[in-house]
Amino acid sequence: METTAAQRRERVYVDGEWLGGEKRLTVTDLADGGTFAEVTSATPAQARDALAAAQAAKPAMRETTVVERAGWMNEIADGLEARKEELAEVIVREAGKPISSARGEVDSAAERFRRAAEEIRHMKGQYREGTTAGHEGWEAIVKHEPIGAVLCITPYNYPLATTALQVAPALAAGNAIVLKPASKTPISAAILAEVISEVDLPHEGAFNYVAGSASDIGDVLAGDDRINAIAMTGSSGAGKHVAKESGMVNLHMELGGNAPEIVFPDADLDAAAAAATKGSLKYAGQRCSAVSRVLAHEDVHDEIVAKIEGQMDEWPIGDLFDEDTALGPLISEDQAEWVDELVQDAVEKGATLVRGGERDGNFYEPTLLADVPHDARIVHEEQFGPVAAVTKFESEADALDLANGNDLALDAAVFTADHDRAMRMANAIDAGGVRINGAPSHGLGDIPFGGNKDSGIGREGIDASIHAFVRKKSIIL
Repeated sequence: METTAAQRRERVYVDGEWLGGEKRLTVTDLADGGTFAEVTSATPAQARDALAAAQAAKPAMRETTVVERAGWMNEIADGLEARKEELAEVIVREAGKPISSARGEVDSAAERFRRAAEEIRHMKGQYREGTTAGHEGWEAIVKHEPIGAVLCITPYNYPLATTALQVAPALAAGNAIVLKPASKTPISAAILAEVISEVDLPHEGAFNYVAGSASDIGDVLAGDDRINAIAMTGSSGAGKHVAKESGMVNLHMELGGNAPEIVFPDADLDAAAAAATKGSLKYAGQRCSAVSRVLAHEDVHDEIVAKIEGQMDEWPIGDLFDEDTALGPLISEDQAEWVDELVQDAVEKGATLVRGGERDGNFYEPTLLADVPHDARIVHEEQFGPVAAVTKFESEADALDLANGNDLALDAAVFTADHDRAMRMANAIDAGGVRINGAPSHGLGDIPFGGNKDSGIGREGIDASIHAFVRKKSIIL
């Protein structure tokens, strides 16, 4: 009997076969609080089989042409677009994302595959001549080769778009893939696996999908020497653990964030408040690039707080399938409790709770804190919740100390009408990206992004990621 699409998404995909298993992962339906699905949790043996399949596929993948790989990218994009409404509903239910945002995520994922097709066509090698004594007459062709087998570890907050941002560049570069999605949101990744399974890849082991908890299969995958590179998006703690387990492989990691938005007195305060509100509330703040703290000059602190408070009223919580709903639940009750813990810590240390601060299961109200002290945990730790925490500063130097006094250094924003000040701040802030007069945003990946310090290793983006998944070979004549 032919396996149905619904049955396939409940299984793992290894070496061209959909496999079941006795252990299951329960996926919560965040739209109604019930059970959405139960999917196969891969065993360590299945994880090792996926690694063996990817290892076996490497020679065939290495022989593929750019034209072939670009064709795959567009086929995959077509497949995602054909299943847009199905995927959008899955993202609503497994990730708790409002339907309008879920549809946008599917569009973003498909576009990332299309852009990978474009970028791989433009990836150029080099011709070099010997220019040092004794090397006269030497000629070299410098070409790009696939790095081999890539392990993709993806997060729950953008379960399809972030997966596309890892898989598309790695596959376009000619690598074999083992994909391990977040255990809370495995189903959209399983549908992607279905789409890829219908593409005529040169080897059955070229793409493998194994859902499962980190404790069951994470170390099995990350610690295996058949993996040549690991692409990971997740928390800083998880990233450090994977780095410790992985050994001598290329690491490509986008990890935690605690982005500051710095607001000077000459800034457009309406624009700054809009950026802070959207930056802290979009997808309930569960984004690495979320505006986690607003550093407001003491002369405009109260005014920016008032403007953010007014704008938060425009972010209603409601039915996730209602086009007007702007805010949904957090991924779990544990995450909501974590956010509440950080809010209560800030209040206990002297912050003013302007609005919000209430939890109902895994829903957390849009929350605004003012006069947040520098020693509050929310200033230093990744919150992943719908909270804007506003802190005063006195001078540029003070703002820089606050912005840089954090182990997380992914994104930042600066609001000012003074071009020279904007550039001084942008150059002095220790972060992977600084947005001037706008909230941090990574978009489709046209511009490289990634973090410093504990926020990651390397830079993501379609072009940047393709370069991370190849290695240069010099052929000298």
